[in-house]
Amino acid sequence: MPTDYLERILNAQVYDVASETPLDPSPGLTERLGNRLLLKREDLQPVFSFKLRGAYNKIVRLAPEKLARGVICASAGNHAQGVALAAATLGCRAVIVMPTTTPQIKVQAVRARGGEVVLAGESYDEAYRHAVDLERAEKLSFVHPFDDPEVIAGQGTIGMEILRQHAKPIHAV
Repeated sequence: MPTDYLERILNAQVYDVASETPLDPSPGLTERLGNRLLLKREDLQPVFSFKLRGAYNKIVRLAPEKLARGVICASAGNHAQGVALAAATLGCRAVIVMPTTTPQIKVQAVRARGGEVVLAGESYDEAYRHAVDLERAEKLSFVHPFDDPEVIAGQGTIGMEILRQHAKPIHAV
């Protein structure tokens, strides 16, 4: 049975942590490219990225017993911060597996948002495998950065905002 993403997007819960961001003109790029260019200002979110939307929508929809056990993800960047902030907002544990090569500023940003950082592997793939092992061992709920219907729906709220904010035809997103 196919996933009804439009329905999921319309019912996504993101605005407890995210805000509707402006769709701002970019005069310099518009002139340079010869096309009117608008920027969706997701850099204004608390974690400076749209990733918070999907992480929160996924975590807020977990059953209470799963929420009580906590969540886990593998990420070296924006998804990690989104999961950490979403989990902290909902009062649950967040284990964030990051490659050992992750810049300290990113590690510190995750810790500042309440995430428990585990450094494992030199690449994302190695960190991901370690996160999957921890997920099973500690019975945590995995929050995938993109391959999950609830994450997709949360991030899809950006599209709904764009449609509300720009009534004219859109030729590319």
